[in-house]
Amino acid sequence: MIVAALVWGSPDWLAGALALCVAAAVVLLLAYWRAPSSRGLRLAAGSLKAVAIVALGLCLLEPLLTGTKPRRGANTFVLLADNSQSMRIGDGSPARPRADLLREQLTGDASWKSRLGQDFDVRNYVFDSHMRAVAGFNALDFDGESSALQSSLTTVAKRFRGLPLAGVLLFTDGNGTDLTDVDWSELPPVFPVLPKADAAPRDVNLQSLAASQTNFESAPVLVRADVSGAGVPGQEVAAVLIDESGREVERQRASLGEDGKPTAFRFQLRPDKPGVSFYTVQASLSSEAGEALQPEVERTTSEQTLANNSRIFVVDRGGGPYRVLYVSGRPNWEFKFLRRAVHEDDQVNLVGLIRIAKRQPKFGFRDARARRDNQLFEGFDNPEVDTAERHDEPVLIRLGLEEDDKEGVELRVGFPKAADELYRYDAIVLDDIEAEFFTQDQLTLLRSFVSQRGGGLLMMGGPDSFTAGKYDRTPVGELLPVYLDHGQDGASPLDGEYRLALTREGWLQPWVRTRETEDAERQRLLAMPAFRSISGARAIKPGASVLAEVSDGEATYPALVAQRFGKGRAGAMLLGDYWRWNLQREQPEEDDFDRAWRQTVRWLVSDVPKRVEVETQRKKESASPATEIAVRVRDAEFLPLDNAQVSICITGPDGKPITLAGEPDDREPGLYSTTYVAREPGAYRATVTANAPDGSEIAKREAGWTAQPAAEEFARLAPNRELLATIAAKTGGEIVEVDGLSAFVSGLSRRKAPVTEPWVYPLWQHPLYFLTAILCLAGEWGLRRWHGLA
Repeated sequence: MIVAALVWGSPDWLAGALALCVAAAVVLLLAYWRAPSSRGLRLAAGSLKAVAIVALGLCLLEPLLTGTKPRRGANTFVLLADNSQSMRIGDGSPARPRADLLREQLTGDASWKSRLGQDFDVRNYVFDSHMRAVAGFNALDFDGESSALQSSLTTVAKRFRGLPLAGVLLFTDGNGTDLTDVDWSELPPVFPVLPKADAAPRDVNLQSLAASQTNFESAPVLVRADVSGAGVPGQEVAAVLIDESGREVERQRASLGEDGKPTAFRFQLRPDKPGVSFYTVQASLSSEAGEALQPEVERTTSEQTLANNSRIFVVDRGGGPYRVLYVSGRPNWEFKFLRRAVHEDDQVNLVGLIRIAKRQPKFGFRDARARRDNQLFEGFDNPEVDTAERHDEPVLIRLGLEEDDKEGVELRVGFPKAADELYRYDAIVLDDIEAEFFTQDQLTLLRSFVSQRGGGLLMMGGPDSFTAGKYDRTPVGELLPVYLDHGQDGASPLDGEYRLALTREGWLQPWVRTRETEDAERQRLLAMPAFRSISGARAIKPGASVLAEVSDGEATYPALVAQRFGKGRAGAMLLGDYWRWNLQREQPEEDDFDRAWRQTVRWLVSDVPKRVEVETQRKKESASPATEIAVRVRDAEFLPLDNAQVSICITGPDGKPITLAGEPDDREPGLYSTTYVAREPGAYRATVTANAPDGSEIAKREAGWTAQPAAEEFARLAPNRELLATIAAKTGGEIVEVDGLSAFVSGLSRRKAPVTEPWVYPLWQHPLYFLTAILCLAGEWGLRRWHGLA
């Protein structure tokens, strides 16, 4: 940047020059005062002569123009060129690849490069997946699969920190694949160079793909694909959903809107197998979509590229099997129907603990010779006297135990008393069981099961549930979503005829509905029988949601209430005869009741943490397809396990497995992580095995992710001028058009630089200075000559 100032001569010269100018002004005034002409002419001619006299008089003062400029060779200027595949896209009409324009400017003997090298120390760098220094740009091949724009600029800033870096001349289209939230103001001045693009490239682009899983059985996986087009408005596009085997699952067609506006395609699918599955969505013009399923055939297309026409996504139906503990105070229809419903779900194991007889009073005066064991179990396996069921203990039966529990230790002593025993389950259903059945420690353990372990708990209505079961002022009563004190009818369930209806919140929850459409769901509710028993509740707690309610025509009561509690969730099914729905169904083949139970159980166990959890996350700070695999390991009481052994077996598109070790991560206890860089595009599957310190296996988990660098590289074809303008504004640079490079480099001497030097120039030696004086005198003489005064 020029900092200029006028420096005058000595004071004596200044005084003499001022006296001379004053004398000349007096003579000039007298001469024009007596001239026989108009006032305007005299004023114009006098002004021209005065300017000329002052200019010549100032020469006696020897004025000097001073300033600063970048010191030659002391400052560094970086040339940073994009070597990614997106530079092959053609711009303009006719289309010309950006790579050709880039080669013209950076290779050969360009005049602007020679001029830049005269004043600055020029450093050459190229970037695609990473930045590297080069001697010249003749080796540019534009084969990079990604554009590490952000990390490259950050690396330049770090590499030249503390050094005199004047700026970065950035040759790119601005379509980076590693863009995150970053403070661009910390970078040196960046001057992006952009080619002129007056025509959008013709292309169909699968912009984004999102898959979400739900407990709604008719559509467990919802897929949304946003497809946009450029240069093809109004044309029909076909989107195809393909599974891992290459089989077409579904095909949809739609017309594209205006350029840049996405058209949404929605798919519904239900994977055939549990665990991790991969699916692909392909989009292309309908006229060219016939070959979409033949990757081995070279397609003829009018698009700029086909790399952004398909994307792979992951569907994870793993996490199971989930274990649900059902505790009931008496044999009833509910357990039978629940067990029958979840039997079709291979990811849910239902374990039942059913009390078939309450404990009997213990009389101390009984004959010592009388039997202490309960004769109800006479004829069975004849256990030892110390382990036999006693008269003063409830009679419990266990159903659905683990197959590998050959010794029958699970639930042998009844409801679990220790955290490691209870935390084996993912959800608990309490049905018609009073609070006195549990000890105070067990009630506290149930509360911790939900709040700390993150499990799900559902209490069913009945004569011994909620207020009637005296759960008020207990740890379990604290976690329930309804208030139990002062129920609407004391401690007794309400009898009558109640019709069930969904609330507004219930309609928004997929797991509460069983039909695909709203009309079908309303018909299902109208066809349901009337219920005759409900446990009254005074009100729901803050943060709880009423999902279903019942009405007898006069009053309305909550029937299904849910809330989050700590890390887990709690639900209250206040109906005492929910089984009546299944008994009185009109059509035997109707499965709404079974589906409702399966979805309710799925809601209970969803988001429940396991002892081993795997999370994969793309590392956005790197343009390379690097994925961080984080594994959280917990012990039997779900506390972080720091001394576990974690191995991760990764299988890529080539089918060759590679095993990595999970290293302890200092970000949190019980966390183990590793990073894997994909070498090939495609789908990746990781099988994680966690072992305890003694070598025993804790659990195995599976995870999946995709590496699609080409799709990310060509996610946008038009140059990202908005981003580059933001970078230039934040760093103090400016956008440079490709045909304005010479003018830009020539003006760098007038810009700010880290290292500068002063310069001095005698103003009176400048030709324009004397030319101004001569022109003023000639103009004054011309005016007088024109009006006959000369």
